[in-house]
Formats: sequence, C-alpha cells, structure tokens
Amino acid sequence: MIEVAAGNSRFFSRSGPHSLAVIAEAACGIACERKLLLEGVAPLQTAGPNDVSFLDNRRYVAALEQTSAGAVIVHPEMQAWVPATTVPILTTEPYAGWARVAALFHPVPPVSPGIHPSAVVAEDSLIDPSAEVGPLSVIESGAEIGARSRIGPCAVIGSGVIVGRDCRIGAHASLSHALLGSRVYVYPGARIGQEGFGFASTKSGFLTVPQLGRVILQDDVEVGANSTIDRGSARDTVIGAGSRLDNLVQIGHNVVLGRCCVIVAQVGISGSTVLEDFVRVGGQAAMAGHLRIGKSAQIGAQAGVISDISSGTTVLGSPAQPKLEFFRQVVTLKRMARKKK
Repeated sequence: MIEVAAGNSRFFSRSGPHSLAVIAEAACGIACERKLLLEGVAPLQTAGPNDVSFLDNRRYVAALEQTSAGAVIVHPEMQAWVPATTVPILTTEPYAGWARVAALFHPVPPVSPGIHPSAVVAEDSLIDPSAEVGPLSVIESGAEIGARSRIGPCAVIGSGVIVGRDCRIGAHASLSHALLGSRVYVYPGARIGQEGFGFASTKSGFLTVPQLGRVILQDDVEVGANSTIDRGSARDTVIGAGSRLDNLVQIGHNVVLGRCCVIVAQVGISGSTVLEDFVRVGGQAAMAGHLRIGKSAQIGAQAGVISDISSGTTVLGSPAQPKLEFFRQVVTLKRMARKKK
C-alpha cells in the first residue's frame, strides 16, 4: 500500500500527535488559541484535517485555497487565501517554519551507542562511548570519533582523522587526512581527503607532487553523496562553518570556502580558489584555479568562471560575466537572428 502523506512510516520515524500550540512554537509562528491535535506533515495537495502543510511560493496559491490541511504555515500576506477550515500559522519565514515542524514530527533517529562486531577498529583509536560504529566500517590507527557521532556501514575513517561531536558519516564514505568539527554530515559515498590533482611536467613524463595538506570541515558543514574534497598540497583545504555541498561536487586542493556557502550539484572548483562567506554556486558551474570569489557573490548554473568576482556580484554564462551584460548579449543575438529571418 502506498502512503500519500510525507514521511512514509517504512523509512521515517515519527513523533506526535502534537498540539497546535506546540507546532506554532516550533514554527516560530503565531496561531489562534484552539485545541487541535495534528498527526503529521503533508503537501497542500494531499494534506488532510490531521496534517500540517505550508506555502512559501505564490505559484501554489490555488493549492492553498483548495487544501484540506488542518493547519498551514504561511506568511501573513497569504492569510486571506487560507480556507476557513484550516488554521493559519503565521510567520515571516514559512519555509524555515516548515523545516522545524517537519523535524518535530520526524526527528533524526538517535544514535545507538556501541561498535558493531564486524567493524575493524584499531586499538589506538579513540571512540567516545556514546558514538555508534556501524557494520563493516573501518577505524584506522589514531582516529578519534566524538560523542554521539554515527559512522555508517562500510565507512572508512583513516589514520589520524578526527570526527567531532554529533557527526554523521554515511555508508561507504571515506575520510583521510581530515579534521571534522561538530555536527558535520558526510553523506554516503563521499570521499574526503584524497590526494589532489597535482603533478609536474618533465621531459620524461609527469612527476607526482606529494599532497601534504589536510581537509578541514568546520562546524555544521554538509557534504553531499559522492562528492569529493581533495586535501591540500602544502596548505589545507577548508570548508567554512555552515556550508552546504550538494551531491557530486568536486573541490580541488587548497580551495577555501567561507561561512555558509552553497554549492549545487556537479560544480567543480579548481585548486587554490577562495570563496568568501555566503557565496552561492549554481549546478554544473566550474571555476578555474587561483581565483577569489567575493562575499555573497552568486554564480549561475553552468557558468564558467575564469577571473575574480567582486563581492555581491551575480554572474552568468561561459565565460562568466555580470548578469546585465549577459542578458544584453542574449537580447542582441535574438534581434540579429530575427533580422536574418
């Protein structure tokens, strides 16, 4: 049988039901004082009287008007479109409110402390008693696993690696030459700390340059599935606190990301490039090496960046250029095409 509601019980743990007051508090919102128990979360289109839903995009106003949800998290400006049978939970940040409420109903499963019998653990590794080490995982010499961290099945934690508190390392991920802060999530299949792409060209062929740096993942970093982060060549590769890397991202050696950067899927960042705080990079964009991308810059999908970008600038295209220049060229080309016709 297929469940319509979000959070299928086969895969997701569930808490609740929760009162309207508790849900409104979790959403950092305001709701009427009404005795109402809600059992789960669901999209507007499928939510029933016992569900909480949300709206954060005006394109779905029609779905809001027709929803059967018991309560809906919305911006105050959208209150007029909420059906009379649905309780509005008002907040200026409905998507953030939805995130908190969804986590209320579907909390992350707790860690099961202990080391699975099939895990291979070096005698001189340090594993906090509250940590979980999954089946067939490998913890090498001198590695440290912090309190309440979870090491997934078949993951490899290399020699000397430090995993901080409350981290999650996914199945088949591998970490070497790396230091992780607290609350770092490394998703399945990610590769952290392998050798960077460095070699010298000689008359007789290529000469591999030893990669002697590390990877530093600061607090609250997330690294998506099958992403790769090379260790530095002489200095460290650093991913700043709060940054989010999507799946299939490639980070070259010596790259430095500032705080809260967002890197979308299939992006490639070449060695020694620096991204300052709050930079956003669209899917499949690529950056040459030794560049500096200024604070809060935005790089469009499939852009090819070959020069530095100033703070706050939005660039598009390949080679990447400021947004207005890019669209002027697009308009000019369209006009030329029409004239030829």
